[in-house]
Amino acid sequence: MDPRTLITGVMFRDITPLLATPRVFRVLIDQFVHRYFDERPDLIAGLDARGFIIGSVLAYELGVGFVPIRKKGKLPFDTVAETYELEYGNATVELHTDAVSPGQRVVLIDDLIATGGTMGAGKRLLERLGATVIEGAAIVDLPELGGSRKLREAGLPLFTLVDFEGH
Repeated sequence: MDPRTLITGVMFRDITPLLATPRVFRVLIDQFVHRYFDERPDLIAGLDARGFIIGSVLAYELGVGFVPIRKKGKLPFDTVAETYELEYGNATVELHTDAVSPGQRVVLIDDLIATGGTMGAGKRLLERLGATVIEGAAIVDLPELGGSRKLREAGLPLFTLVDFEGH
């Protein structure tokens, strides 16, 4: 089955071919490394699940820690949770209560920005624990869905590599 047809009216965008091509994957990671090399954050927070791939490699390259923000029920310790709306329902993400310290500067990363729900929820979780989210980052922005606009209006600066207009 074509994954783009799993939910009627929702077109899924897939970055896995980019990750499977070593040279392209390196160029993607290098773009983020160069972005944050001089003004290093204290931590990279990756959104479940593709944000883990990009975020953990970025954290390694920058020599900083990595924090996973996971789907509800996946973390083994005490957590804080945030529920948000998707294009096709609701979801909840969680973060360990000891994942960040007050005042830590964090870059929040995912593969793409659609409606902005996941990244917005991640930002709220990090801020509830006292962190400062200095920027949200993604490979792809789907601006027609309005997520990047909502995130910027909520005070989150964004860095994306590609704007993918249209369906």
